Amino acid sequence: MHFESAFVLLFAVATAVALVARWIKIPYTVALVVAGLVLGSAKIIDPPHLTKELLYAVFLPGLVFEAAFHLDALKFWQNKLAIHALAVPGVAAAIGLTAIMLQPGVSALHVVDGFHLSHALVFAALIAATDPIAVVALFKTLGVPKRLAVLVEGESLLNDGTAVVFFTLILGVVSGGTSSVGGAVLDFVRVVGLGTLIGVIVGYLASKLTQQVEDPMIEITLTTIAAYGSFLIAEQFHLSGVIATVAAGMLCGNYGARTGMSPSTRIAVESFWEYVAFALNSIVFLLIGFEVHIDAILHSWQAILAAYVAVTIGRATLIYLVTLILRRTRETIPWAWSAVLTWGGLRGGLSMVLALALPKDFPHREMLVTMTFGVVILSILLQGLSMGPLLRKLGLIGSRADREEYERERGLMRTKSAALSALDQLLKDGTVHPEAVTRVREEYAGAVADAEQRIKDMHLQAEALREEDEIEARRHLLLVEKDTVQSSFRKGSLSQEVHDLLMEDIDARILHLDSM
Repeated sequence: MHFESAFVLLFAVATAVALVARWIKIPYTVALVVAGLVLGSAKIIDPPHLTKELLYAVFLPGLVFEAAFHLDALKFWQNKLAIHALAVPGVAAAIGLTAIMLQPGVSALHVVDGFHLSHALVFAALIAATDPIAVVALFKTLGVPKRLAVLVEGESLLNDGTAVVFFTLILGVVSGGTSSVGGAVLDFVRVVGLGTLIGVIVGYLASKLTQQVEDPMIEITLTTIAAYGSFLIAEQFHLSGVIATVAAGMLCGNYGARTGMSPSTRIAVESFWEYVAFALNSIVFLLIGFEVHIDAILHSWQAILAAYVAVTIGRATLIYLVTLILRRTRETIPWAWSAVLTWGGLRGGLSMVLALALPKDFPHREMLVTMTFGVVILSILLQGLSMGPLLRKLGLIGSRADREEYERERGLMRTKSAALSALDQLLKDGTVHPEAVTRVREEYAGAVADAEQRIKDMHLQAEALREEDEIEARRHLLLVEKDTVQSSFRKGSLSQEVHDLLMEDIDARILHLDSM
């Protein structure tokens, strides 16, 4: 199958999976992995392999930049201690703990001849990066506290870069390329620090250029150059491309977008990057499923289970230790959030690609690759599917029963109101006699009034429900305003200048609403 045909087919599969996932109410990315596993086992599609070159050239810069572009710098700064503690020393500690638990005699890996601490360190480093895309999407759907979402996404953005750097350094030490611990630390500082500097420079230049133009297409192109250019330049100098892209994305999203983009342009740019993220996530999670060989997973289930337990315990230890350290600071983390941060540390495509990037002659390479694939699949399926129930159990979101009751009352009110309106129209048209339908009208009016009262009571009990309704209503009205302006412009009743002024005002109000 041609490369182009394979991608078109993958997009078709992703669209079908998105529809099914929405229907059966499971995280989209989890459904994609399952679809990839099924189609890969059946050998129906021959997709491109998820290689390091493909991930670095296409997927990683776009996904990292989109997340960084939409991350609020102020909220990130307000949680800087927690995020940096989790993403830098936390990642190092998690790698060490995981490796110790995977030593022969401690875990089930003693059955593998010649598997030593050095191999466990390499595995712990390549599995360290978290990929909480499914969790963050679920957060947005269920309405968890915004600060918790910032912690999860901020940590993930940084630990992608630090995990890659730690993996490179540890692999160099294990392979005999670097022997000094002090040298490894200096390399880490150099790779991360200079990578950040490159990202800041590229992001700043792109932001200044956006201030000089007012053209959505050009400004979208500038952000694309910033995303892939910062990554490419950093990698060319053997620095952290991920960290460079994070820096460029945060600068473009928090400085460039706010100082150099009109509201209409900003909405266009954000819509573009949201689609890019959807498209790239669709393909990468499908490819994750395709890369996994079920037979190899089942054959090595003991080692995979031992690795998954070690990874989970290592992350839990890290999360609760950081939570304990931050208890007396302004960035204290509730214990319930610690459980979510632990369980939300899903592993994804980056870990799989790092495993595939191991030298062909590296000892136990096939075992490490199989363990990585197994842990990634387990984390996505097990943790991704159980995150919703965990959030409800911890009381971080309303119960499903409350939501269903609310939606049922809303649906009842709308259907009865629609029927009542139809009855009023019949009376207005003279189709029926008023006295003939008096009882029917009273019955429907009473049902509407009862439903309205029950919804009002729910609003008194749950402020979040009322806020959701208000935001939904305001967004709908703004879209009606926007449609009216566009329609009037097409009919010639508005000039181009007035059309642009009105559209800019409406888009500014939409942006403000989305930030609430």
